[in-house]
Amino acid sequence: MGAEQPETVAAIVAAHRAGTSTPAETIARTYQRIRDANDPAIFISLRDEKDAIAEAEKLAARKDAAELPLYGVPVAVKDNIDALGFPTTAACPAFSYTPAHDSTAVARLRAAGAIIIGKTNLDQFATGLVGVRSPYGIPKNSIREDLIPGGSSSGSAVAVGAGIVPLSLGTDTAGSGRVPAMLNNIVGLKPSLGMISTAGLVPACRTLDCISVFALTVDDAALALSVMAGPDQADPFSRDRPLGALTPFPAKIRLGVPRNGQLIFFGDKKSEAAYAEALKRWTSLGAELVEFDLEPFYETARLLYEGPWVAERYLVIRNLLASAPDSIHAVTREITAAGARLTAADTFSALYRLQGLRKIAERTFANIDALVLPTAPTVYSTAQVLANPIELNSRLGTYTNFVNLLDLCGLAIPAAMRGDGVPFGVTLLAPAGRDAMLASIGRVFHADTKLPVGAKGTAQPPLASLPANAADEIPIAVVGAHLSGMVLNHELKSLNAGLVEATKTASDYKLYALQTTPPKPGLLRVEAGQGSAIELEIWSLSASAFGKFVNAIPSPMAIGTIRLADGRSVKGFLVEPEALGGARDITEYGGWRKYMAEKATA
Repeated sequence: MGAEQPETVAAIVAAHRAGTSTPAETIARTYQRIRDANDPAIFISLRDEKDAIAEAEKLAARKDAAELPLYGVPVAVKDNIDALGFPTTAACPAFSYTPAHDSTAVARLRAAGAIIIGKTNLDQFATGLVGVRSPYGIPKNSIREDLIPGGSSSGSAVAVGAGIVPLSLGTDTAGSGRVPAMLNNIVGLKPSLGMISTAGLVPACRTLDCISVFALTVDDAALALSVMAGPDQADPFSRDRPLGALTPFPAKIRLGVPRNGQLIFFGDKKSEAAYAEALKRWTSLGAELVEFDLEPFYETARLLYEGPWVAERYLVIRNLLASAPDSIHAVTREITAAGARLTAADTFSALYRLQGLRKIAERTFANIDALVLPTAPTVYSTAQVLANPIELNSRLGTYTNFVNLLDLCGLAIPAAMRGDGVPFGVTLLAPAGRDAMLASIGRVFHADTKLPVGAKGTAQPPLASLPANAADEIPIAVVGAHLSGMVLNHELKSLNAGLVEATKTASDYKLYALQTTPPKPGLLRVEAGQGSAIELEIWSLSASAFGKFVNAIPSPMAIGTIRLADGRSVKGFLVEPEALGGARDITEYGGWRKYMAEKATA
């Protein structure tokens, strides 16, 4: 491939494995692209080209090289994340230090075969969504040079959008992994909190920070997440959150959209129209759109900068504020200094309110798989933001600031290229742990847009087919309270289960209403022809999640083999016959949902 055309992670790895290109050639193309881009504000520090090529040659000589998931892939790292061999500046020269080792995330990328080529520019101390608050200059937006690049992960997003690297690391506290993704027509994956270790990250708000991923495709971003995900003893905020496999687009998916009149676009009619078109696309793909109340999410967003979390930003730079305040960007200094005035009482008051808002969010997601929102309500030029830095930055966080406070995962995906050449994107949001589900539906949406990837006009690669039955995925049939929308369905979703299909049993079963709390049915196999076909749903779980789920099943429920109407067999819920004393035979309803609906109206 020519130096001017961006390549996906998947294409690079495939070429290296096939021998049609070498890691050294890929790295050489990367440096040629850096020269072609001619933008010194993208990288704060760049590795010597000869050193990077030497590492690529050493990597290719390894016997296991072809087995590495990121074999020879060039990666850029935001300069608030430690990478051995580079200073960490957080875009503040006075703060700069030389790390003794890689951050955990970078170490895992290297172990997977990635080659780190440089550290990218950012809004200083990761404070901002605009990408213009750095003494190292303003990276040029890869789509339209007059537009802001987006921040705080400006350099990382531009490096991918401009086709320099196919993969980069950002961070995301309030939207820094999502807003610049939209502004550069690329994918921004913001994982569940704690899924990627933050050991070796200069914190912005330590309780809310996460390392994020920029890529040209959802599949590439999901691959990078799978490489970096996992608990880490070095990070007290790390969590053991299993990452499921990508699955086919579910038979039923319910996406939340704000109630009429709740969306804010600040007068940007083109973005408003692009969002409406995106919703039509989701519907055409088979999604059901469900209205929800966005106001509690807006209230949560206001807490981030009007509440005590600014004090976390202050903690990071208080010594610098005291000793060398002029070394800090004026806007960053103004925002952060306010954190010194907050009290412990302010903090607890905000935490109490946040807990109430989290409960509201939980109820919202009880009947919705994910929200689909604009990534940002509008777009601004660099000149506009420099003239009004705080207000316009705040507007860009309209749909992003609440996400980490509510412990949600997010996926920002391109949705349209407006008539004026401005990119527009949407973000999928769901409770923590549903990262794979977001990727599974987001990849299909992105492919359906047929948008080019990044800024170079390169067509999207065909959507890779998924394994018919991923090795780690186990199907399970549910007939009662675990059905979608029912009272215990959240237990499946919390384990990142995906709905595969709705179907029926063979005509060899009877269904009983058990005397349990909450109400549950019992499915009993009877002699052939003596029962009825009972409605059920098949969900898919990873092997580890399946084990957790089955281990928590209370008596008198049991897991057995259920025969389906089409002759297939699947593991699923059955009832122990001894538990049927006093249970009502509800077989005539054909399923638990119809029985519960009639009971509710009785």
